[in-house]
Amino acid sequence: MQIVNRHGWQVTTARAKEIQLELAGEVSHVGDISNPRFIAGVDISVNRWTKTGAGAVVVLSYPTLEIAEIKVVTDRINFPYVPGLLSFREMPFLLAAFEKVTYVPDLVLVDGQGIAHPRRIGLASHLGLWLGLPTIGCAKSRLCGEHEIPPPEAGSSVELIDNGEVIGAVLRTKSGVKPLYISIGHMIDLTSAVRIVLDCCRGYRLPEPTRLAHLAAGGNLKMEIYPVLAGAKYK
Repeated sequence: MQIVNRHGWQVTTARAKEIQLELAGEVSHVGDISNPRFIAGVDISVNRWTKTGAGAVVVLSYPTLEIAEIKVVTDRINFPYVPGLLSFREMPFLLAAFEKVTYVPDLVLVDGQGIAHPRRIGLASHLGLWLGLPTIGCAKSRLCGEHEIPPPEAGSSVELIDNGEVIGAVLRTKSGVKPLYISIGHMIDLTSAVRIVLDCCRGYRLPEPTRLAHLAAGGNLKMEIYPVLAGAKYK
């Protein structure tokens, strides 16, 4: 698939923040993906001892959520761990994996923040700009903003607010478990993002695209045969 090269990755942390501020205004907060054919999930696994990382892209058919394709790329990590700048650490792995993708997704769920970020451009938003695809931030923890506690039932949510601005939704995806932090990534509105995340849940806290990407990044999900959409086998 085609990827738009927006900037280099060998930058200082100060320059990385400048790039985020320059790109944040390009992030689209509108769009409704009503009938996607393929949805991808992405995640990163980091080995702190070898200083290497693995970026995984798992493409699923929708709405059946059957695996169509798994791509994983490993390499050395070239950017330090800095909260708020994880896209500069993780995106090179994900972009390399997307370059190998055969089934181009209509939408990408990202294990990370979208606009629920101090500079309104987390990993999901940054990735969306490079891919030119709708993306959703689906994070397990809060980076910024305040919120009430959502009701314990699955499907309940409350607004995530930062300086008077709604930057996301705190969504209970499974009854009695910790909520997820859902935010606009790119080319989608928040209502649609929440709906799609819930549609992709199959009894786990994480929606299937990012849950399977997490397994793939950790080496725990591999295709047994070249992906065939009808009946692809995986373990």
